[in-house]
Amino acid sequence: MSTIATTTSQFWRQFKEELIAAAPSMGIDKLGITSAEPFVELKRQLQSHRELGYESGFEDPDLDKRTDPRLSMPEAQSIISIAVAYPSKLKDAPVSEPGRRRGILSRSAWGEDYHVALRRRMDKLEAWIKERFPDAKLMSMIDTGALADRAVAERAGIGWSGKNCSVITPELGSWVYLGEMLTELPLPPDEQIADGCGDCTRCIDACPTGALVGPGQLNSQRCISYITQTKGFVEEELMMKIGNRLYGCDTCQIVCPVNRGIDIRIHDELAADPEVVKPLLRPLLQLGNRDFKAQFGNSSAAWRGRKPIQRNALIGLGNFKDAGSIPDIAVVLKGDPRPVLRGTAAWALGRIGDQSAMVELEAALETELELEVQEAIVRAISQLNKVHNKTEHQ
Repeated sequence: MSTIATTTSQFWRQFKEELIAAAPSMGIDKLGITSAEPFVELKRQLQSHRELGYESGFEDPDLDKRTDPRLSMPEAQSIISIAVAYPSKLKDAPVSEPGRRRGILSRSAWGEDYHVALRRRMDKLEAWIKERFPDAKLMSMIDTGALADRAVAERAGIGWSGKNCSVITPELGSWVYLGEMLTELPLPPDEQIADGCGDCTRCIDACPTGALVGPGQLNSQRCISYITQTKGFVEEELMMKIGNRLYGCDTCQIVCPVNRGIDIRIHDELAADPEVVKPLLRPLLQLGNRDFKAQFGNSSAAWRGRKPIQRNALIGLGNFKDAGSIPDIAVVLKGDPRPVLRGTAAWALGRIGDQSAMVELEAALETELELEVQEAIVRAISQLNKVHNKTEHQ
């Protein structure tokens, strides 16, 4: 085939049409092209985001790398953006009931880890291009790259940037994984899609913690999706907002009118195992690393290890006020080597409010050496005393 340097604009238009036509055979549901020019406005937004203290800390700290594609690949002329749809509804979902309370993983963590699923598709895309241009320089990124996936997808016409900070596609809603490939090929860019949110603010209004501080503006420090992935102690106000979420949060997507009725099930590897994505909470508390990997290792929820999910399981049991789980929580409080889990167990017992919880808390206070855990136990005992005194005076 012709070399890159001698091809015409007509050739690249035809090449792009063939690429788009071939995308479904690679498991890609939508493909768009943008230039490799810097994302000037995005840099300004990210700088403001940082100054306000809204970053999560998971991002690449270099704002130039996040907004200038050529710092990742100097030869880049174009960026190929892809979207892959995932399911939004759980079929045959197990019931959460007293004594058998369950947690929930966000939809982006259902099925196979999307990093693996998208990498496989990117490999196919790269092979397709290499068949035609064996020496083409290509660089793929899937969430872990420096570039902002959503900004690339928006400029490539995949969808618009919603007020919930998700890329919303007209065909697939926001239930999509995103990835991009930098290339030296001079592909004709796509037009951006017009904003479709209009005056709707349902996502902002529904955010459990008020993390959506404005249209397209997220305070990551208050976002439940971010909080569930941290490893430290969680503020009491936020623990009560977490509910039974073990990983992630879908509220701002669930309430989006564009997403209503959309449930794409065309990729078998992305289908959910109900017992994995909506697991019983009590068994999670005693999972060792090997059992954790066996249960969650195929999911993107496993990337932070078992500690956050076990902490969130304690939070869920506390929010359910599941008295039947007191013995399981007490085992964590008295014997887990991790202070964060012991402190969270104390909070959960105080939230449940049973007299047997008080017995466990008072016994643990006698032997606990970690100051932060001691303080959590004291707060839990105080909470139980308030509940007890209120009951006596009614």
